[in-house]
Amino acid sequence: MKVAFLPKVQDYLDNLVPLLYKKRYFGFEEFAVRYVDDLIDDIIANLPTRPYKPATEYFDRYGKGMSYATFSKNKRTSWYVFFVTQQIENEKIYLVRYVANNHTVAQYL
Repeated sequence: MKVAFLPKVQDYLDNLVPLLYKKRYFGFEEFAVRYVDDLIDDIIANLPTRPYKPATEYFDRYGKGMSYATFSKNKRTSWYVFFVTQQIENEKIYLVRYVANNHTVAQYL
């Protein structure tokens, strides 16, 4: 099994560090870097075994037939990872097409 990210998802995650620091969610930029790195590592290590649900039609703009899994990072924030699976030869690929948190998309789930 392999987890892959669309380039636009990787760009979002790369831009998340300065955004979190700028909005003062973290007092030090290195803590924001660690937070995002931990989120990415958690997705890569655990997405294939995480329980998931089908995404609602609202998320079809990011890809049809997606599922999503939840990754809780603290008491206030959960991240939703939207993905499709593909079988390439003998390997199952989890392609992450969109990532958002409960503060922005929970009302659509």
